[in-house]
Amino acid sequence: MFSGGRMYLFRIPEGEEFMSYMHEFLEKEGVETGIVNAIGTLRDPKVGYFLEGEKRYKVIELRGTYEIASLIGNISLKDGRPFLHAHVVLGDSEGRAFGGHLIEGRVLVAEVFVLELKGKRLERKMTEKGLALWP
Repeated sequence: MFSGGRMYLFRIPEGEEFMSYMHEFLEKEGVETGIVNAIGTLRDPKVGYFLEGEKRYKVIELRGTYEIASLIGNISLKDGRPFLHAHVVLGDSEGRAFGGHLIEGRVLVAEVFVLELKGKRLERKMTEKGLALWP
């Protein structure tokens, strides 16, 4: 069971790499469990699609600037450190959508909401499927 903890609403500075910035923020603030939502724009993002048979992510590299139509994720521990697992839907200038596991992307604009959750510690462990999952 979880209860709400601290809430954060902030903008990531232009030029920062989204995932790296978030991991540094979570570690600095000591957020170990929570929920993340974001909107904004990323440059040259990389998204992943998990190839079950190969037990690895296929990396899809997008070139250019893409709107974050939706970004949702969860925070738990991995190897003892805060870890953001985020999925994203990105739109291009023609209205086409691309989605998957957000691997990286340079921020043009990113407005982020983090809700910390208090309760049981969730720690990801590597499974035989090749994924780091909650027990």
